[in-house]
Amino acid sequence: MISLKTILMNHRSQIALATITSVGLLIGLSGCGTQANNSSAVSHLNPGPETSGGTLTYALPPQTNLTWFLPMISVSSDSNYNIEVTEQMYKPLLWINNKYQIDWKSSLASKITYNSNGTIYHIYLNPKWHWSNGQPVTSRDVLFSWDVIQAASSPNAPSPWPFVGEGTGDIPTGFQSVVANGLYEVTVTLKHPANQQWFIYNGLTQITPLPASVLDIHKNIVNEIKYLGDNATNPLFNQVVDGPFQMVSATPNQEWVMVPNAHYDGHKSIVKKLIFTYEGSSASEFAGLKTGSINYGYLDLGQYGSRQALTEIGDTITPEYTLGVYYTDLNMFPGSSTKSIFDKLYVRQAMQMGIDNPIIDQTIYHGFAPPEDGPIPSNPLTKFYSPSLKNNPYPYNPSKGKKLLEEHGWHEVNGIMTKGNQQLKFQMLYVSGTLAAEDQAILMTYDFAQEGIDVTLKPVPFSTFISITSNPKSPNQWQMGTGLEWTYNGPGFYPSGGELFATGAPSGYGYSNPMEDALIRATHLPYATTSATMQHFYAYENFTAKQVPFLWGTNVATLAVHAQNLHDSIKYANAAVGFPQIQYWWISPSE
Repeated sequence: MISLKTILMNHRSQIALATITSVGLLIGLSGCGTQANNSSAVSHLNPGPETSGGTLTYALPPQTNLTWFLPMISVSSDSNYNIEVTEQMYKPLLWINNKYQIDWKSSLASKITYNSNGTIYHIYLNPKWHWSNGQPVTSRDVLFSWDVIQAASSPNAPSPWPFVGEGTGDIPTGFQSVVANGLYEVTVTLKHPANQQWFIYNGLTQITPLPASVLDIHKNIVNEIKYLGDNATNPLFNQVVDGPFQMVSATPNQEWVMVPNAHYDGHKSIVKKLIFTYEGSSASEFAGLKTGSINYGYLDLGQYGSRQALTEIGDTITPEYTLGVYYTDLNMFPGSSTKSIFDKLYVRQAMQMGIDNPIIDQTIYHGFAPPEDGPIPSNPLTKFYSPSLKNNPYPYNPSKGKKLLEEHGWHEVNGIMTKGNQQLKFQMLYVSGTLAAEDQAILMTYDFAQEGIDVTLKPVPFSTFISITSNPKSPNQWQMGTGLEWTYNGPGFYPSGGELFATGAPSGYGYSNPMEDALIRATHLPYATTSATMQHFYAYENFTAKQVPFLWGTNVATLAVHAQNLHDSIKYANAAVGFPQIQYWWISPSE
């Protein structure tokens, strides 16, 4: 691990050295598992015939708890890891693969047709899919799930709702009707024309059927969603699933144990048991990887210098980049003490100029965290990345940022920029448990101080971070937060930002701008050509980048560690989307 003291003392002079070093590190990583132990690498890549049995132990990132076990997620429980586990138990209507295409073989739907103006969508279910109790997955299950989503998206929905997808993909107010046309066909009609790809990827992808025959037990939908919400935190609440695995036991802060669903109609897992394990720190996760008690986990980039201890035993390390946005969130919720400050564009611009993302990438993340200058990353490179954003609108320049503040009437008092009775003095939350995230947060405070912005740090567990920052009804629990990523994988695979940046966005932090709303709406409309569609998308993206509703960070790769006896985990990582197909992974017997 590069010393943080060295970073702070040699902040600018480190760039050239860090660049050279990171190139060497990247070269070293590309050979992980081959140079150190060729026989291990051959075993991992050419393991021979698949072998049934074995326990697959999957370590979660440090201090990550699983807190929700139904596919309709509440705002306060929204995390990739909750979704990742529920996807093992419940098949989505549409499965999006690593190329952001619909994989019909892994989807409950066999096809979708629609009209030219994007108001009517016919969904055809594949009759091969069944619940674990033998009953088929039908249109009744789709309608039940829609009723739950609609009710849970209501402003009057009981706690722990609202549904996280409220406001995304025209849910719920843009829907005119959802009706069954038979056992395996459903028709969705919208009130207004919509970009067909946008609606399919942001609206229909949010419908994951629940077993209506088992869970639809209340005549009153409000009572029904209260019942589901009250029980969604119980891992063993529902045992009737249609996914590749089902839960058999769980202990918070310890482990969640699943076994293959014997009645699964897709590719059946051949492992005996799948365990998601809680890890208290990066050190404990590293120790488990080193001893072999963990088959799949994560290497904290702060521990990158110790990677040889893993590659020498045959582990393979792969960098995984998701299509998402890393950011520092600013509390602009109505009623928050910081709204009147962070609502000012020039304040956000100055703060963005106080974040040295290139040095964070090179010195802390070893070149595995390319800087982001807007809501779409450059890596992985997709058609959604605007060519205009190859030039950062707000490159690191704390002197310029400080001058911008001074031009708007702020002046430094005892090292803190002050204007009237307001000070640029904030507490910033960050997710505890990882060394690299802590180093990044400390470096950010150092750079903010160059602008006269006083930021103190408070580490909190991941679940606490989410629950605090996602609660607009209690807006004064926090001021700033850093270290999270929004992955465009639900709600909303189509990355036009409505769930993040629109006024009242369900996963936003209070930012509101009428031009932003108009540009987002424009991406939702149908256009005659792909070129016209992308022109409107880039207009939204370029405007959002310059508005800095979030402070843009770096797209930090996940360094996934695959044990020597774990197979097909790289092939079926589905990294860009973030949801692996674990039913294809398998374990070879110990020698």
